[in-house]
Amino acid sequence: MAKTTAPYGSWPSPVDAALVASHDGKPEYLGSVGEEIWWTEPRPAEGGRRALMRLPAGGDGEAESVLPAPWNVRNRVIEYGGLPWAGTPRAEGGPLIVFTHFADQRLYAYEPDAPGQGPRPLTPVAEVIAGGLRWCDPVIVPDGPAGPEVWCVLEEFTGEAPTDLRRVLAAVPLDGSAAEDGTRVRELTDDARRFVTGPRLSPGGRRAAWLAWDHPAMPWDGTQVMTARVTAAGGFEDVHAVAGGPEESVAQVEWAPDGSLLLCTDASGWWNLRRLHLEASASGSDGSSELCPREEEFAAGLWRIGQKWFQPLEGGLIAVLHGRGSMRLGVLDPETGELADATGPWTEWSGVAAVGSRVFGVAAGPHSSHEIVEVDTRTGHSRVVAAHHKDAVDPAFYPQPLARTFTGPDGRDVHAQVYPPHHPGYEAPEGELPPYAVWVHGGPTSRAPLVLDLEIAYFTSRGIGVVEVNYGGSTGYGRAYRNRLREQWGVVDVEDCAAVARQLAAEGEADPRRLAVRGGSAGGWTSAASLTSPAAEGLYACGTISYPILDLTGWATDETHDFESRYLESLVGPLERVPDRYRERSPLHRADRITAPFLLLQGLDDVICPPAQCERFVAHIDGRGIPYAYLTFAGEGHGFRRAETIIRAVEAELSLYAQTFGIDRDDVPQLELNR
Repeated sequence: MAKTTAPYGSWPSPVDAALVASHDGKPEYLGSVGEEIWWTEPRPAEGGRRALMRLPAGGDGEAESVLPAPWNVRNRVIEYGGLPWAGTPRAEGGPLIVFTHFADQRLYAYEPDAPGQGPRPLTPVAEVIAGGLRWCDPVIVPDGPAGPEVWCVLEEFTGEAPTDLRRVLAAVPLDGSAAEDGTRVRELTDDARRFVTGPRLSPGGRRAAWLAWDHPAMPWDGTQVMTARVTAAGGFEDVHAVAGGPEESVAQVEWAPDGSLLLCTDASGWWNLRRLHLEASASGSDGSSELCPREEEFAAGLWRIGQKWFQPLEGGLIAVLHGRGSMRLGVLDPETGELADATGPWTEWSGVAAVGSRVFGVAAGPHSSHEIVEVDTRTGHSRVVAAHHKDAVDPAFYPQPLARTFTGPDGRDVHAQVYPPHHPGYEAPEGELPPYAVWVHGGPTSRAPLVLDLEIAYFTSRGIGVVEVNYGGSTGYGRAYRNRLREQWGVVDVEDCAAVARQLAAEGEADPRRLAVRGGSAGGWTSAASLTSPAAEGLYACGTISYPILDLTGWATDETHDFESRYLESLVGPLERVPDRYRERSPLHRADRITAPFLLLQGLDDVICPPAQCERFVAHIDGRGIPYAYLTFAGEGHGFRRAETIIRAVEAELSLYAQTFGIDRDDVPQLELNR
């Protein structure tokens, strides 16, 4: 069939903003409860809540949401949240589940098979202090020394400032007595360490292990593996570090069936698996061994407490996520080092759980959204068991991505995914070059995965190309690649994104006059920095900046949350040592350099990148004749979750491109630009 000829950016598309919003987010926090698989799932149309999902034993039934709205299984520990639920099977009465509810941050117990019984609170109502008490990464200890309890991370605010808090491991009675009497909560550790993950109990329950780290380190900089003996009274004794250090990041720790510790550590420069025998270590010998040494990552940045990249299986095998620039699911034989990957069309995996010899993960690919996939380790057979991908439109409208490595300054590699404009029924006039948007991921210690994203399809199916840049500092390519951003934030990220854009233009793949930059959070910083930096001067015709960091000095003092309050010491340098650098790199103080139109998007409830920074930035721009729009969203925090917000943001971005690139469209509301 002959294609219709029309300018890039003007093509019609069935991928509308409502469809983008309805598919925003993915399943998370996968885990097993006996023979069942449980996880959380997004509900953009229900105010952005997270539903708790249950798949019956065997994986052959239909998954169901076990809690109706407004129950929202999510927490705010370190603001990004952590593992919000745990479950245990019981001989009678069905499973027992504990979870955190976002609205009040309390921990609840729930018996889904008990007729007429709803969730009951386990923890007290927070005090008047903002934030109060938060809980995450729970482990149910049904037969604990002190009786049935939940052991978890407790985050307690002690003052009004975002850094006035403490974190400890705590034990919460399962009988609900602490809901009215907070003194019934037992603290298992002191608050000597600023950050902790939830405890992992050894076979038999006599030892506990967890991760800990302190400011100014982030968990991908340096963490320690802590262990303790569990006393007869249910307390911890002989608490000490057994692995890790200031320049070694251990991303996950678990107990193997034989009582040894399994660690994912980047001591080699790559997050790889090691085994640690505590008895040998205590006697003075190394006691550790590499299980599968490779120049690949077997973990990623620990942005949320309780994330998992590996799971010990019955019989000694280990289910692992691994790869270089992507994550595949494999089964590792730690005795031989042999690693067998799951078969199927999925190229990006996250989350891992196990039931007997079956492994479950969240998997996606360039042409399929995130699904719950089961892998039988005995047969190698893979199948989708829940969250099945369904083509909401003809797959012919999906983008056709290409993973590439570009050349940055000084010849350094810059990894990216290129999504050219693509439409089954339209093509551009001969000789016309397409507009492109450079997408900058957040973090910045994170990565853009190569998976089907309907927001990308929204633009590419209309004739606007997208390139996602995994700039220096991104995860997935080893510690040396991550460390490129040390004290170079606002330099390396800006340069790498600019190098990719320029190379696409030089190759004749993109129109050099119609380039845009966009990103959220740390990506919003890089987008704003790109519009104000000499390294990208004159490169971008416009930009979209979402919930950004714009003033480094403010963000380093009292304008963000505790978790990232000293992140800039590694990204930029200590404020007391290089105060001028904080000012010189901040888009707020370089606003006079902006010449391109931009769209600024901000959630009014954001405590990570607060609206105050955007407001100061806009005040610097007003009256200078630069076209811009500033849209705010009540009820939204860091990252947009509500369908109506996502729709407005996507359509506003398209309108910005249409006005800037000279594209004629009448299918989205026109974005009003101030001057």
